Amino acid sequence: MKVLLTILLSTFFSPVFSQVNSYSGKNGVAINGYDPVAYFTEKRAVEGKDQFTWNWSGSTWKFASQSHLDSFKLMPERYAPQYGGYCAFGCSENHKSPTDPKAWTIVQDKLYLNYNAAVKNLWIKDTTNRIRLADGFWPALNQ
Repeated sequence: MKVLLTILLSTFFSPVFSQVNSYSGKNGVAINGYDPVAYFTEKRAVEGKDQFTWNWSGSTWKFASQSHLDSFKLMPERYAPQYGGYCAFGCSENHKSPTDPKAWTIVQDKLYLNYNAAVKNLWIKDTTNRIRLADGFWPALNQ
């Protein structure tokens, strides 16, 4: 009985836990070289520096400082943008779009990027519903 239960649970849950985000970016650089930690600590978009880089989840990540790099290494999922760095509004419309690192929001301690400032304005009008929609579409978009 335990073996059957283990097989059933692992069959059901393994696709959920095995899905890995690949992060969008030019030339394999996530967030176009902007520091993901700075959005949380400095509340602004800050360009990363070449001397503070780390490869994670198939992308190169840049940071403004060694302390930001160290923070990211400890908990990359906490700082990485949602939906693989693609436009959160676009994902809520069931498609992937590139992003402008300066068009961002943090909602419930998660980073969301948008295509541009105009799309960000649409996004912030109804983030709760948009996040629900994007969360539903993202597993298929992330294939």
